Amino acid sequence: MRTLDLTPLYRSAIGFDRLASIIDSASRNDQPAFPPYNVELLSENEYRITMAVAGFSFEELHIGSEQGSLTISGEKSDSDNTPHYLYQGIAARNFERRFQLADHMKVVNAKMENGLLHVNLVREIPEAMKPRTIQIDR
Repeated sequence: MRTLDLTPLYRSAIGFDRLASIIDSASRNDQPAFPPYNVELLSENEYRITMAVAGFSFEELHIGSEQGSLTISGEKSDSDNTPHYLYQGIAARNFERRFQLADHMKVVNAKMENGLLHVNLVREIPEAMKPRTIQIDR
């Protein structure tokens, strides 16, 4: 198994520790495969995460965003009238999926239709950071 040693980056680059931790966590690939999801690029600054959450109700899903991280989780409620399955192919287990968001990424909205959860994101670059043209006075 190959690992990536980021020690030289920590020693020589100041303020890039968040980037290094993202690279480190991505190289570990410790996220489960459930539930399946897509990440779409809708336009230059708009994205959509679509996650298959068949069998989950609105109350069983939670979406949270804090400090550059988006967390989508689902927790199946324990019901007393659980059917007796002969075969259960639709997964009904709890999950938590985390996404690292780039700077200035904002969750706009989320909706669920046909067993798919759609989370829309947009990159809102502050005016001070956008390129601008400086007029030369005569």
